[in-house]
This record gives sequence, C-alpha cells and structure tokens, in this order.
Amino acid sequence: MTQPRKMTIDIWSDVMCPWCLVGWGNLSQALEALEGEIEAEVRWHAFELNPDMAEEGEERTAHIARKYGRTIEQSKAVQGQMRAAAEAARVSLDYEGEEPAPDAMMWNTFAAHRLLTWAGETLGPEKQTQLKLALFKAHFNERRRIGESEILLDVAESVGIDREAAAAALDDEEVARKTRAEERAAWDMNISGVPAMILEGRFIVPGAQPPEAYANALRRVAEKTAAA
Repeated sequence: MTQPRKMTIDIWSDVMCPWCLVGWGNLSQALEALEGEIEAEVRWHAFELNPDMAEEGEERTAHIARKYGRTIEQSKAVQGQMRAAAEAARVSLDYEGEEPAPDAMMWNTFAAHRLLTWAGETLGPEKQTQLKLALFKAHFNERRRIGESEILLDVAESVGIDREAAAAALDDEEVARKTRAEERAAWDMNISGVPAMILEGRFIVPGAQPPEAYANALRRVAEKTAAA
C-alpha cells in the first residue's frame, strides 16, 4: 500500500482575518479529498493586518470603511460576501452567543500571535492549530476581546493548554522577538496580504483559494518534490 506523501504547510495569517478562516475551511476540504494521498503538517505564523490598532479596538464595519475607503453600506456588502464565502468553506463568521450581540470589533492581535508562536514551538503543530481555531471562534463567533491577556489565557485553557505556562509565554520577551521575526519573514517573502500558504517551504499559494485549487497545488508540489 502506498504511503501518503508528507508535506509541510506554513500559513501566515491573522486571527482578525475572515479570509484566513475561509482559506482554512477550503484547505481542510482539500486535505479531506486528498486523504491517503497527502499528509500535511500545518504550522501557523504571525501576520498583523493592523499592527497599529489601538488597545480600545475599532468597530468592524467602520474599520473596513475607513481602511479601504468605502462607505458604511459598501462595508456591510463586503461582509455579506465574506459570510457567503465562509458558508461555502464550511466555516462561520456569525455571532453564536447570547443576544443582544456585542459589537463586532477589531483588536490588536500581537499578544495572540505571541501565544501562537510559543504554542507552535513548544507544544507542536496540532496543539497550535487547536489554539488558532479556538481564537478564530472566540473572535468571530463569540466576539470576545482577544486583545486582552485574560481572554487569551481563557482560550488557551479551553484547548488544554496550561494557563500558567501560557501566561509566562505572554510575558516572555524572547517569544515576542520570535513573533516579530515571523512577521519580518513574511515581508521578506513579499507576503503583503493573508492568508498566504507556503508548501514545502518553497511554493506559495496566496489568498483564500477554492478547495480544488488547494488540492491541485498540493498534488503538483507533491509531484515536484517526489521527482527532485
């Protein structure tokens, strides 16, 4: 029986980024279709869409309008397109908590990236992915203030990460340095938008692609690396 081809997928993304969640949903569908053919190790890397975001955050619709020069109505239309793309990707951007729903906000995400960088290095890719998905859920579905350390620690604890160890990581300047290095690496590779996926450390797939595009890219890379 042929063994599946092992492959690394490095993903630069931000937990504030709806297209990053859509991309993950579509990638997951592609990997399901390639089960038994390709076995992927997914590793997440830091990219801040809004590195200068103030501590108090900004309401999402107003943020999109301001950042991209759109009207509030245009901003709402863009969010509708995102929700449709999310539904096709089998993920959700919708609030799922108790009503009334709090405002959908954008937060500073550097602390979240510090936690993810530490988790990937010390706990491994699977636990890092669990944390990443929990942060997506906390932001999009629960509308929690994930710029706050205590919220981040709650999310980490929810996926079985030791709270004290996570708190130490948030205070560790070496972890902060490594996170900044990941952000610089993105710019060095001309990654200016996310999601951006790099297959086997060499082949970049930019943006949130459909499942079939990811599947085709994974197959092509598997063929190229097998022949090398």
